[in-house]
Amino acid sequence: MRYIAPILIGLGYVLVMSLVREPHRRRLNAVMVAGAGAAYLSGGGLDGWEFAFTALATYVAYRGLDSWTFVGVGWLLHTAWDVVHDIKGSPLIPFFLDSSFGCALCDPVIALWCFLGGMSVWRADEFRKAVRSTS
Repeated sequence: MRYIAPILIGLGYVLVMSLVREPHRRRLNAVMVAGAGAAYLSGGGLDGWEFAFTALATYVAYRGLDSWTFVGVGWLLHTAWDVVHDIKGSPLIPFFLDSSFGCALCDPVIALWCFLGGMSVWRADEFRKAVRSTS
């Protein structure tokens, strides 16, 4: 379950976000990336580096307001930060020791969806258009 649950959470995120219409979906996801970038601030596990990462994540999220690619990059940056925190032993959720590990599995699922254009899985026309543009 340690490996499956985070992937299911990522897929659940995609399903829920697919309900939001464009361009609001992309902009909302950019805001989510900004929030994820600041998620570790209160833990202080990496001291001043937390602020540097938050600044980088904020910039990438800002660029993500107009670009699914930047939103995907933001999720991958957060994945890398999750791995660093997991190795260092300062989890995202202090009382859940595997939280950074789980987040590192969940975030690439979301990033992949973003790199595919953040298409709605509920709207067949968006899905077909996204599949055609990647072929």
